[in-house]
Amino acid sequence: MNYEEYMKKRNELLDAAEAALEASDNETYTAKCEEVKALDANWEQMAQAKAEMNALRGAAKAPANVTPAGKFVSEMAEDSDLEYRKSFMNYVMKGEPIKMSNQDATSLTTDVGAVIPRTVVNKIVEKLEKVGNILNLVTRTYYKGGVVVPTSAAKPTASWTAERGDVDSQKKQLGSVTFAYNKLKVKVAVSLEVSVITLDIFEKTLINQVSEAMARALDAAIINGRGTTTYYEPEGILKASNLVVGQNVDVTEGNAVTYADLIGMEALLPEGYDDAIYVMNKKTFVSQVLGMVDDNGQPIARIDSGIDGKPAYSLFGRHVEFTAQMPAYVGGTVAADTIVAFLFRMEDYMLNTNLQPTISRYTDQDTDDEVTKCIMLADGKVVDNSSLVTLTVKNS
Repeated sequence: MNYEEYMKKRNELLDAAEAALEASDNETYTAKCEEVKALDANWEQMAQAKAEMNALRGAAKAPANVTPAGKFVSEMAEDSDLEYRKSFMNYVMKGEPIKMSNQDATSLTTDVGAVIPRTVVNKIVEKLEKVGNILNLVTRTYYKGGVVVPTSAAKPTASWTAERGDVDSQKKQLGSVTFAYNKLKVKVAVSLEVSVITLDIFEKTLINQVSEAMARALDAAIINGRGTTTYYEPEGILKASNLVVGQNVDVTEGNAVTYADLIGMEALLPEGYDDAIYVMNKKTFVSQVLGMVDDNGQPIARIDSGIDGKPAYSLFGRHVEFTAQMPAYVGGTVAADTIVAFLFRMEDYMLNTNLQPTISRYTDQDTDDEVTKCIMLADGKVVDNSSLVTLTVKNS
């Protein structure tokens, strides 16, 4: 059963239940409601099973048995990985086709490109998590593109019930998110003059350049991504189509952000989202918030030393995350209404990636540089927008 068939069947059952309710046929109404519950439960199980199957397919490991030559399979895999990494380096640097010693033909075509070695991918992901400060805060998933994920499965809820009692599934947030195949491309130029390079230096350079570029792009998409319909990028927190109306505080351009403005944001944050954080540009925080005091003269913002020794910023006890993806507001004018800060529980944003980047290369005819192009599939959406409270500077 696909998603369209599921929703068609569900709507038919709901229509029948509603008709029975209007006809005072309580028995039929109850039966149809139970069918809806069973249908929802079955759909969630199917979605979960598909996700688990995708995860299992990517988790296969070679058995540690011994080959006839007396060598462990795991050792052979390490040798093969090293051989592929060296061949991959030669492909990127010199354009040599990738060919493994245990293959009769090359495993590369110019159309497809080369899969980045797993060892390098792991380091890219590790570096991504260090560089992308916004990326670190959101929920990361690895669903196959095109899979419909029920929001109740993405964000399960709990309900009280009697002993051996059933839970009314209609109290759950019904809906779904579908992740698309959006291509994130990073281009790295490798000069022709570089003729001798070690494997370690090559991988370190590639990892740094690719991960930093991808981290910046993903951070920008998580906040301001314009969606898949026209722009083929993730839908950002501030661009979500289902934003809660009324959870915004306005500031007239030219005016400073006041204590009352920030208190207003706190007042609009619903209960149950105490782990929401502030996100803004560092210049906005320093010029508008740092040094602000409450009615009793107590500072509302703090700068402490984190566990790693770096400054940790907080406002009303909440963590403040800085990002260059938010516009800086220092009290001047704005060309249009501009969101300069927001409150949000960041784990309510779901970023889905395939974590299997591929590499292809071509020659820039103007510079004669060999350009290495890295492609990764990614998509993202807000699964719960209730905690989003924005601070907007209004254009007068």
